[in-house]
Amino acid sequence: MYKIFMLLCCMLLLDCHQETKEKPEHSSSSTELYNTPDIFLGDLFEAVQTSNVFLDSKTFVDCRPKISYAEISKLYQSQKNNSDFNLKTFVKTYFDLPNSHETVFVSDTSNSATTHIKRLWPVLKHQGKPNNINNTLIELPNPYIVPGGRFREIYYWDSYFTMLGLVASKEFDVVADMLDNFAYLIATYGHIPNGNRTYYLSRSQPPFFAQMIDLLGQYKGDSIYENYKVELRKEYEFWMAHNSNKAINKHVVNTKFGAMNRYYDAFNKPRQEAYKEDVKLAQDFSADSLVYKNLRAAAESGWDFSSRWLADGKRLGTTETLNIIPVDLQALMYGMETVLIRSFKNEDPEFVTALKTSQANRITFLNTKQYNQTLGVFEDYNFKTQKQTNRLSLAMVYPLYFNMATDEQAASVAKYIETHFLKPGGVVTTNNETGEQWDAPNGWAPLQWMTVIGLERYGHYDLATTIMQRWTALNEKVYENTGKFVEKYNVEDLSLLAGGGEYALQDGFGWSNGVYLAFKEKLKQRP
Repeated sequence: MYKIFMLLCCMLLLDCHQETKEKPEHSSSSTELYNTPDIFLGDLFEAVQTSNVFLDSKTFVDCRPKISYAEISKLYQSQKNNSDFNLKTFVKTYFDLPNSHETVFVSDTSNSATTHIKRLWPVLKHQGKPNNINNTLIELPNPYIVPGGRFREIYYWDSYFTMLGLVASKEFDVVADMLDNFAYLIATYGHIPNGNRTYYLSRSQPPFFAQMIDLLGQYKGDSIYENYKVELRKEYEFWMAHNSNKAINKHVVNTKFGAMNRYYDAFNKPRQEAYKEDVKLAQDFSADSLVYKNLRAAAESGWDFSSRWLADGKRLGTTETLNIIPVDLQALMYGMETVLIRSFKNEDPEFVTALKTSQANRITFLNTKQYNQTLGVFEDYNFKTQKQTNRLSLAMVYPLYFNMATDEQAASVAKYIETHFLKPGGVVTTNNETGEQWDAPNGWAPLQWMTVIGLERYGHYDLATTIMQRWTALNEKVYENTGKFVEKYNVEDLSLLAGGGEYALQDGFGWSNGVYLAFKEKLKQRP
């Protein structure tokens, strides 16, 4: 009865999009879905997250309770009004703090950067193991690589770029284990969450599962497509689930060109892992009843946060991710449809026909609504204002990566990138300096990769080579100076580390390691 009661409580707390009133789109009825500290700990959770017990809001939600949440909550209620009560002492008494990777690994800069990364893979590897019901970590059946630093769990889109380095390191078994884990998550929850934490289950991340299948399939053959086609189709259904009678529903925006996709989160409440920051922001922008939901949708995009999502281009409180049809997401969905067509071409002709129709619709929408004829680049589209957002970013390279652009469009994008985005350390994410981490002056490993491969697919090898050379040189410079690969890099001023965002610069770091190794392999093949 207790589990049923808690499930009902959480359902009552769900605050969905005011336009659609939809329920959370999870296939599992397991109470693990709602096993989040904000639900079970109530005012203790709020007290910890709004105080200075931890500098990082993510620390508390990653703590392992020593006894059940219910017991801890009961003890808190009985002790909190005592004159000698100390919140920090209470938390440390009843919770185990999460470990950090830097305490168990010492860099040796006499080793090459490549050797350093290969030594680091075992440190970043977590073993699948049974999960404590009180812990927010979702059990996975197989080992997996985490990014590093505060990111102690697997992350969805990070993992594709990490896999690039694992392939370069011939760690094919680890790649297969991670794919199996993602298939398990889809089978269990109906989608791949942001990360394997219960507080991430209300959203996903950029859908790279199809690209992971394609990556391993290049080395292991057609059996890989067969192995994961059921789960891939289920993920596609998650992203495409909608009510055709509604213009906007979950991840889908119905347009006259067909169903397009947006980023979305099932909840409209502060993110548990960024509770204090979200509450403060909402207080400053209280007029927006969907501020939390928009922030969560931006988190699903992976670009949390960026001027891409800001209505005024400057202030985080004006985030309007829910109103935007992102150019990168449409391309990723096109790519997913390509892999699905390959997987089902001999089995389900009706499904394949529907996929091809959807792909044709995406191309039409891309050319009609997302291609800026004046500048010759692709950009996001705001379906509320019915205009392009005028927020130019490296998302423009995704149509090149997935072969959706014409040769002329690709040449124009390449020229624009070389003129406006190419910097001494690689390519910058945007040219807007907002203080957000997915803006200038920062560069990110996944976007270097998407840019380079997109350019190569249309024959722009010289620019692609320049980007790879500048990025790897910057990676090596920072490694020589600090002994670390980091989450993001300042590509404009090579004397400075990257900054911005809600937390300190993280080291490790999964996707930086992966893209570096993949680039080094590609550069070896250059004449």
